Amino acid sequence: MIIRKLFKFENAHIVRNCSTRRCSENLHGHSYQVEVLLESNYLDHGQMVYDFGLTKLYMKTLIDAFDHGITLWREDDPLYLEAMKRYSNRWIELPVSPSAEQFARVIYLMLERVLSCMQMQNGERNVQLHSVIVHETQTGYAQAFEEDAHSELMGKIELSEITFSEQVKCEWEDPELWNKLLKGIPIVPPRKV
Repeated sequence: MIIRKLFKFENAHIVRNCSTRRCSENLHGHSYQVEVLLESNYLDHGQMVYDFGLTKLYMKTLIDAFDHGITLWREDDPLYLEAMKRYSNRWIELPVSPSAEQFARVIYLMLERVLSCMQMQNGERNVQLHSVIVHETQTGYAQAFEEDAHSELMGKIELSEITFSEQVKCEWEDPELWNKLLKGIPIVPPRKV
């Protein structure tokens, strides 16, 4: 069975080296929608694949990190990166260009790590990330599956190369969340959300 949870965020970026000048030469923003599809052949004690309330914890935290921020490609012009970080307190730096395709891959990998670290407590079994769909506009989206997220042909993404600004991390309930996920430290959700 597949379940879907929808998240939203507002974000600005430049996608260097793409075909259109508007996109590749100008800082611009989008109202993103992210669909997270989870699957399992089992139901938990509440007869759910995965309680939607649990997605509001760490998954929402990481997706919301992009909200009202700028997403930067670490290979961009150093002067641009410096200026964006100086004049915006909410930014995320990625090892890949922030296209919809790469957003889908990055978010897939982040949520995959959340699921691998999550200590299931209500009989959840074999909950897997089916895919992540990132709607950049109302008419266009990118969908990433496991093989896409881990594809070196599309650009290697190491979670350790994703950097969140201090303001982003300070807004989290646990400012050390990203460090814990990188280290694979188990996450224990509150008994009742």
